[in-house]
Amino acid sequence: MARNLTSLQLIRYGVGYIFIASAIMKLFVGNFVSAFASFGIPNPATMVLVVAIVEFVCGILLILNYYVRNATIPLMVIIIAAILLTKIPLLHQGFFSFAFEARLDIITLILLWITWKNHK
Repeated sequence: MARNLTSLQLIRYGVGYIFIASAIMKLFVGNFVSAFASFGIPNPATMVLVVAIVEFVCGILLILNYYVRNATIPLMVIIIAAILLTKIPLLHQGFFSFAFEARLDIITLILLWITWKNHK
């Protein structure tokens, strides 16, 4: 018997996937330490590890429907920091350049807020 998924469940699964994939990229692919260092983040190697672990654990919690409201808060902090550090500087290239580059981060933030607001 098929189980119908609600919109909020699909949002949780999608957002959880986004952060799990992001954590895996930070831990195993690419050089995020140098990126964090270029943004002026202190102790970039440690911060990459901390952010990746938080993203992974909170992403799993969202997918499993455990502590969802608590898990969305650090993820919102991470996505806001990502927007401030990586997207806001693009405003000097023009608003439309910023809007295009920030679109997925902004949507992710909105989906996190919807998840936080609607989960009991």
